Amino acid sequence: MRFENIDRVDGAEADPVSGTVVYAPVKSLFLLTMYGATIYGFVRYLRIDAVLLFTVKTMVVLLLGHSVGMHRRLIHKSFECPLWLERTLVYFGVLVGLGGPFAMIRTHDFRDWAQRQGRCHDYFAHRRTPVIDAVWQMHCDLRLAKPPRLTIEPEVANDAFYRFIDRHWIAVHLPWALAFYFIGGWAWVIWGVCTQIATTVTGHWLIGYFAHQAHDDNWQVTGAGVQGRNVPLVGWLTMGEGWHNNHHAFPGSARMGLYTGQSDPGYRFIKMLEAMGLAWKVRTARDLAHRPQLQWTSGAQPHFKPDIKPCPTLHWIGRRLRFRI
Repeated sequence: MRFENIDRVDGAEADPVSGTVVYAPVKSLFLLTMYGATIYGFVRYLRIDAVLLFTVKTMVVLLLGHSVGMHRRLIHKSFECPLWLERTLVYFGVLVGLGGPFAMIRTHDFRDWAQRQGRCHDYFAHRRTPVIDAVWQMHCDLRLAKPPRLTIEPEVANDAFYRFIDRHWIAVHLPWALAFYFIGGWAWVIWGVCTQIATTVTGHWLIGYFAHQAHDDNWQVTGAGVQGRNVPLVGWLTMGEGWHNNHHAFPGSARMGLYTGQSDPGYRFIKMLEAMGLAWKVRTARDLAHRPQLQWTSGAQPHFKPDIKPCPTLHWIGRRLRFRI
């Protein structure tokens, strides 16, 4: 079954069902340390400046890093941009605390591949209770008996910068911790690094869990054992990532909030980059090839929300700064 997506996974002889969930000590102990520091920060360093720092940094790493850089650009290639900008966005994505770029590609693509099969392991489908699923996703890994083969595109796999931050995905937080310590002391370190990581990692799991539960959304992918679900309450907070039923339907689209009322700050940021000459070939659902497996289950297929109009001011700024793409 071929989907509008980047083909990195060869699952011809793989089994998405048989596997064992094993404890992952590095990511587990790292996250538990962040939780411990966060609890201490609430008790000892509950200050307005530290909370503001946490809020701003969390929004930046989720918007620029995870949603735009790691997910829509590096994983799905839903738009083009200069390499320096891609690296910057992906770097902010690593600051979310989930892992390096190769680890994120591997986790995402294996899960996508498994969910599009008729059956898959409960780890991929988020079928267990919230407590078990949280332990599995944030503290364990799944070892399949017959895993698929993943081939990351050479321009990414051979990139020295990506190789470095993938190998040192925990150490990349240290410069931020040092800078925050000299500016605001331990309060800034805890709230700007530890609490941010604890929040973004836990939030990522929560959205993944609720975005794959039973639903009555409009798009269905025939033959896929796991369907995506839109989670309206967190559309804005997740920078648009909460519109997961839309994303399962059009994974190659830079726009996830497809209909009126579906906020998508991530797409707005990409359109801002486009207006300034820093993004191009921005793909939306209208640009993707028709997939016979994709079915609209509620009558006639709807009209998508009109595209965001370009900003003349940003065009003017782009011309004045003489950006070249």
